[in-house]
Amino acid sequence: MSLVRLLGFSKLTCGCVVGRYREVPSDRDVLYVEEKGVECRTNTHRRNHAVQIDAAPRRRASLYAYARVS
Repeated sequence: MSLVRLLGFSKLTCGCVVGRYREVPSDRDVLYVEEKGVECRTNTHRRNHAVQIDAAPRRRASLYAYARVS
């Protein structure tokens, strides 16, 4: 078990709540299912188990990232 830092929580479209953590020694992001959604039918979403990063909800990119100075 390694030392992790909590970055935040997100709710997936299936209703599951995931916590995003960063492992301190390796600086790697990890997602854990904190609570399984009532209507979630995904077998890989189990409470207190890691899920793939691709399962995380994507944030929209900031408009400032695409702004150009003319």
